[in-house]
Amino acid sequence: MVKLQQDRAVRTRETIIKGAAEVFDEYGFNGASISRIMKRAGVSQGAMYFHFRSKEDLARAVMNAQPSTVVPRLNSHGLQRIVDMTFVWAWQIQRDVLLRAGVRLTNEQEGTSVRDASPYQEWAQILEITLRQAQEEGEVVESADVRQLSEFLVSACTGMQMYANAISGRRDLPERVVAMWRILLPGLATEGIAESIDLNPRRFV
Repeated sequence: MVKLQQDRAVRTRETIIKGAAEVFDEYGFNGASISRIMKRAGVSQGAMYFHFRSKEDLARAVMNAQPSTVVPRLNSHGLQRIVDMTFVWAWQIQRDVLLRAGVRLTNEQEGTSVRDASPYQEWAQILEITLRQAQEEGEVVESADVRQLSEFLVSACTGMQMYANAISGRRDLPERVVAMWRILLPGLATEGIAESIDLNPRRFV
């Protein structure tokens, strides 16, 4: 019985987050309301406030769910894993409302009551761990500062998706990611590794 109640609570929480993501994606933080989110998720006020105290709590949950929409889809390692992470992200932001809403909320914090840098920092940490492993395995040049590089990649991808959104509604984002790696890989990868990296983003369509 306890297990069933726990499972039900988990499903309800996930349903609320999904509904919130849809509303945040459409209206942004300031345009969203708890009542609209409850209606979209199909839950009662009691269920909503059992799991989340406020709209700010909901926004943080959506913002911090971003890696869960990308990382489980990866099966490569080393420097290829970093490249694949950006390819999966480039496709998922177009079709996964949870990722798209998280990105929108993270980018549009100015003028809202939510101020949280942790989504950026979590992405940087994920990248840094993988880059450090790739460097230890001899795929990344020793001179590379992997912490600075991971923060640069987060910054570059943040700006790139905003530019792509304005230009094409992000439809050309995968191609822009390829262009970024064609610029970065020659100075980042050790001899022979750059040529071995698969830069075909359509593997993840």
